[in-house]
Amino acid sequence: MIEHEVHIRVRYSETDQMGYCYYGNYAQYYEVGRAELIRSIGLSYKDLEKIHGILMPVMSMKTRFVRPALYDENLRMVTQLKELPQKTMTFHSNIYNEKNKLVNGGYVRLGFINAEKSKSLSAPQFLIEKLSPYFENT
Repeated sequence: MIEHEVHIRVRYSETDQMGYCYYGNYAQYYEVGRAELIRSIGLSYKDLEKIHGILMPVMSMKTRFVRPALYDENLRMVTQLKELPQKTMTFHSNIYNEKNKLVNGGYVRLGFINAEKSKSLSAPQFLIEKLSPYFENT
């Protein structure tokens, strides 16, 4: 398993009139977590697309709302890959408030597409090689 942590501060523009983080922002927060986890292994979404010709569309997403995140809170988001990708890659995210209480959790499942041919494919070998060391003891 690989895990990465990132902090996100709830901005005023992301809140509703109650000062709660608007529910639609969590999908963007999940994306930040995914991108930074990929970056932590020496890749980037930009490289996947421009150098390797791999697109990773979202296939499904599930989220649960436990308690509100509030304006100006510094949230801690933990993103995990619990399994090596095969045809899909599933990122699990948990978001905690400043009191370390769970605010939101969920997962996003992505597929792999050859950008040039617009055809689905299995996880590319270079990605498996980058991730494999994190799964050796599982």
